[in-house]
Amino acid sequence: MARATIIGSGPNGLAAAVTLARAGYEVRVLEAAHTIGGGVRTAESTLSGFRHDVCAAVHPAALSSTFFQAFGLAERVEWILPDISYAHPLDDGRAGIAWRDIERTAAALGADERAWLSLLRPLSTHVEGVVDFTGNQMLRVPHEPITALRFALRMLDQGTPLARRTFRTEEAAGLMAGVLAHANTPLPSLAGAAAGLLLAAQAHAGGWMYPRGGAQNIADSMVADIEAHGGSVETGAHITDLASLDWGEPARGDLLMLNTSPRLTLTHPDIPASYARAIRSYRYGPAAAKVDFALDGPIPWANAEVGQSPTVHIGGSAAEIWESENAVARGRISDRPYVLSVQPSVFDPSRAPEGKAVLWAYIHVPQGSDLDATELVTRQVERFAPGFRDLILAHHSVPASSREAINPSEIGGDILGGAFTIPQALRRPVLGTAPWRTPMRGVYLASASTPPGPGVNGMAGWHAARTALKDAGARVSLGDLFG
Repeated sequence: MARATIIGSGPNGLAAAVTLARAGYEVRVLEAAHTIGGGVRTAESTLSGFRHDVCAAVHPAALSSTFFQAFGLAERVEWILPDISYAHPLDDGRAGIAWRDIERTAAALGADERAWLSLLRPLSTHVEGVVDFTGNQMLRVPHEPITALRFALRMLDQGTPLARRTFRTEEAAGLMAGVLAHANTPLPSLAGAAAGLLLAAQAHAGGWMYPRGGAQNIADSMVADIEAHGGSVETGAHITDLASLDWGEPARGDLLMLNTSPRLTLTHPDIPASYARAIRSYRYGPAAAKVDFALDGPIPWANAEVGQSPTVHIGGSAAEIWESENAVARGRISDRPYVLSVQPSVFDPSRAPEGKAVLWAYIHVPQGSDLDATELVTRQVERFAPGFRDLILAHHSVPASSREAINPSEIGGDILGGAFTIPQALRRPVLGTAPWRTPMRGVYLASASTPPGPGVNGMAGWHAARTALKDAGARVSLGDLFG
């Protein structure tokens, strides 16, 4: 039986492992940390009984992913699907609320009702086409070309200075700016528009769901499937040198799948000079500084509807968010930063003791920053929820400079697997029709540094494993594996 060694147990590494184990390989997953999951882990990082997601917390892409649909993730994990996908508080108790119901969202935006519907209804109605266009290798003909064209035109609208003319109300402009800022790029930018429009379309289609009990349940369900098909997972195995790793014999069909930074390929003894140059030129972008809070009760938002939204984008007006993100791109940190926050205990009492709550939050910072973001985040939340500071029982801060120690693929604290730009969407990490394949026989990349990029969707792992199987002469579909 051919062997498959997967380095890294993030969702993409586990997707590759699930695929190859079901295809008949003897699978072994090696994880550097002492817990599995990579970007989908949950831990009591503040106080006992308070469960915090270590990396990703809300997963708009999970259930729209073609891999996870075939895998049956919706049935394997209990999901919470809120009526509100995300909220955007403003000063004076106002807020923009992105309901799953797009009509309800638009109606509350007053003068911007038609503009919101015109921008997003064609995308949310055809979200499968949007996911197909953005969730695969971009050097291909999309399955729904009309939807792809609509998406591209809206990218041009929201990714250029024209975006300032789209909305007249602060609520609508803030809602859009908050979702575009997920991409951690200068605003406006085409890359930010691509990421934000996908997320906004999903907000009004399937919604922004999250697993009851924490993201760890995603990883646990995948490991259970791997083990059920004869595979194994080993934690505490920090691989830094491929030259000394015993991963088998490529001549007999053994495979090595890297759910890591592409930089690990530089340690392979047979790496061609041209490929090494391409990997060295692959750029990493701004980073994230994260803070987890254990709270003595729910956050006292000035706007009550914000308290019913697990995901809250904090940063004030669209202009403030643009200024904050552009400051990071210039190597600075705003005094009023954009904060991406999640309050999972709103609908999941398992995350905290009775009557208590948790808050997950991060800000964007320059790569490698050692800033402790606790005070900046606290001030921004307090701005829209007076009394928040008094609820803090404990906090746990992870500066960008420490993230690589937690997850070695997060170079300099970059949680997106590489700078999120349009050029790097095309060459991620190299230009080609199958960027998951490396020039080294039997070695494949299966991480967010390959298409389709960041997000808990398993697609990079599936693409890498499918490419490896194709190279071995086996054309396998998701239906073949899970049908």
